[in-house]
Amino acid sequence: MSVEYYVLMAGYVLGFYMSWNIGANDVANSMASAVGAKAITIKQAVFIAGILNIVGATFIGSHVTNTIRKGIVSTEVLNDPQVLLLGSFSALLAASLWVSFATWKSLPVSTTHSIVGAMIGFGIMAGGFSVINWGKLGAVVLSWIISPIFSLVIAFVMLKIIVRLILSRRDAFAWAIIFSPFFIGLTAFIIFLSFLFKTPLGKTLAIGTPASLGLSLIFSLILGFGGKKILKHYIREESGGVEEIFRRIQIGTSCYVALSQGANDVANAIGPLAVIYFLVKTGSVGKEVSVPLSLLMFGGVGIACGISMWGYRVMDTIGKKITTLSNTRGFSVDFAAATTVLIASKLGLPVSTTHAAVGGVLGVGLARGMDGVNFGIVFKIMLYWILTVPAAALTSMAIFKLLQLIIT
Repeated sequence: MSVEYYVLMAGYVLGFYMSWNIGANDVANSMASAVGAKAITIKQAVFIAGILNIVGATFIGSHVTNTIRKGIVSTEVLNDPQVLLLGSFSALLAASLWVSFATWKSLPVSTTHSIVGAMIGFGIMAGGFSVINWGKLGAVVLSWIISPIFSLVIAFVMLKIIVRLILSRRDAFAWAIIFSPFFIGLTAFIIFLSFLFKTPLGKTLAIGTPASLGLSLIFSLILGFGGKKILKHYIREESGGVEEIFRRIQIGTSCYVALSQGANDVANAIGPLAVIYFLVKTGSVGKEVSVPLSLLMFGGVGIACGISMWGYRVMDTIGKKITTLSNTRGFSVDFAAATTVLIASKLGLPVSTTHAAVGGVLGVGLARGMDGVNFGIVFKIMLYWILTVPAAALTSMAIFKLLQLIIT
């Protein structure tokens, strides 16, 4: 077996380790609110999130993978195969180590922050500050700021809509049944659109934008009114009322978040792995390279393994320690987070799922008033967010230099 294939095997190991860390830390972003609101158990959350992360990574994940793979570090450095190979190894390992540390501390951090910071670290070591594409980085940083604010606003507004249309009325249960097609259908519309609009599946089926919108609308109407009939048949007011209705809907929204999480976060592991893969296979990496489906699926499986083995740690922090969650609040959080992430995924922005999820939880907490939020844990989470980029960058620098000394 040639040296190149040993290098590729090492790349797969690091890529899997990074995927595992994404699952271990970011599972909280998709399932924490559902577990915190007691819509599902931890075991159910692990199973559902594992399956849907694989699906999201495989069918929706290619766009953001391309953003991570190229753009942050200029082509001056990327044109040197050896430097690029060492840099990809350094970035994967450095980002993985930081995320592992944060997960051990039970704190949610951005895996997107981690891998971008690690890429910056190796870029600076390889070619100095001038090789960093600061404009591209600025756009990415802007998405980190926008995502929690956007998610916070959506969650806040969604909860206020639920209160206005349902919870504030005398016969809240009846009104919840009446408006259930709207909430189910809206969620279903975005889920179906995420599969068809600007995705590998949509391209394979040759479905354009108008057809994607039309099909998604049809499916959402069917599921919305079909879901209403099922809810009317199986749920009675004495069994839990409005919260029981939204408990059922929240399971769907949590699945929706897990799907979008897999689509966006797989890039953090597969971006650098794709570089290693194409360097070994072809000796170079072109400006436009289609990431193989097998790599996306490989990343999804790694995420699923991380979820099942260590995901409960961060899940507890987001689901229980920031604010008290009910099923109506949990639905608002999930809808806000996933909408934010899926829009970013379609635009090719490596937006932070963590920021979107925490922003959503803050939104529903603030909808109850300032006393509804544990700002102590929020500030601690934000501190780790701030530390992520420099910590990953410095670790990547050290690993890159060490690898250079060993090889030379």
